[in-house]
Amino acid sequence: MSTAHPWLELSHWPKKPLPREELERRIERALTLTNIGVLATSSSKGPIASPVEFYADGFTLYIFPQPGSPKLRAMQRDPRVSFAVANPMAGWASAQGAQLFGEAELLDVGTPEWEHGMRIFKWPASAWEIDRPLDEPPEGQLMRLAPERIVYTEHFLRRDGYGPRQIWHRDAS
Repeated sequence: MSTAHPWLELSHWPKKPLPREELERRIERALTLTNIGVLATSSSKGPIASPVEFYADGFTLYIFPQPGSPKLRAMQRDPRVSFAVANPMAGWASAQGAQLFGEAELLDVGTPEWEHGMRIFKWPASAWEIDRPLDEPPEGQLMRLAPERIVYTEHFLRRDGYGPRQIWHRDAS
């Protein structure tokens, strides 16, 4: 038994759902604590899981895949993706993260959707770091993921009687 966190006992695994508004607040927070996640795609040779930089606009993620990369070719072939973000943890009491599922949309350069996404994606920081021009965004398709489903995990929820794994669906009321 955990002396500091008795609610972490394996026998204490509540399933009570969070109210939707609270779940959405927590997911949005998880997507702001880091800008690195893992994008999982499916190539003709099998799965690809790539650590990538991302930026969120609510639950919508923007990722700038390397032009010609295996992950970009995989999304062109099969747009179904999964994206995972995990925040630093110091044990089970602090475990927190989200896995987003949906279809990748590849936005073409110069379209209004691409322009909007590039205002969300903080490309100047990356450009500065790799000594690229700061006066023009990089060229190439931008990936947008507006998830259909999100699996949110936070073990601290168990302390208050809520399930540590919560499911969000875009079309739920």
